[in-house]
Amino acid sequence: MKLQNTLTMIMAVSAGVFLGTIALTYAQLGQLKKNTNPPKQEQRGKAEKKYQQAKPVRREQQQQANRHSQQVQHGREGEHRAVWQKHRANNWQSEHRNWQERGGYNGYRIPKRLYRGYFGPKHTFRIYSYPVIVVGGYPRFQYNDFWFSAVDPWPEYWSDNWYENDDVYIVYVGDGYYLYNTRYPRDRLAIIVYLK
Repeated sequence: MKLQNTLTMIMAVSAGVFLGTIALTYAQLGQLKKNTNPPKQEQRGKAEKKYQQAKPVRREQQQQANRHSQQVQHGREGEHRAVWQKHRANNWQSEHRNWQERGGYNGYRIPKRLYRGYFGPKHTFRIYSYPVIVVGGYPRFQYNDFWFSAVDPWPEYWSDNWYENDDVYIVYVGDGYYLYNTRYPRDRLAIIVYLK
């Protein structure tokens, strides 16, 4: 009888431990599920608000960086002017080619979310306001954390200092990226996008 009572007690304790373990496991899984659910609307709103509040700080940092780069860049004004002048067309109509004529665009593609926020006709800028470097004899300028290099010559009828004084913008049109000058809206220069 003693042995039977002892076995019954061991089985009861074992069953209790087993059931307790199962209950704990289910509780942990339930907590894990709660943590992996997509954020509720309220949480998304808070995250968006936090992002919006951070924008002015980023803009201020970008403006400071631009002011610094302008100082550095303007110091090399003659060098940049010479590089831009080397890439002026003699007859733009016969010298320029679109991306389709070049075999298609194979460079970096700007994510749609960033493209909508910083590129297109509503987002004009002057190249002179941003850092410019020379890579392989070609001018490359930075705008919104991306680097751009023109693969087309610029039209001979554009002013000598268009990159200093004309508002330009970047657009992705079906087959690749192009730089447009607001003074000459029918002309577009094929450009390549680089990430750093």
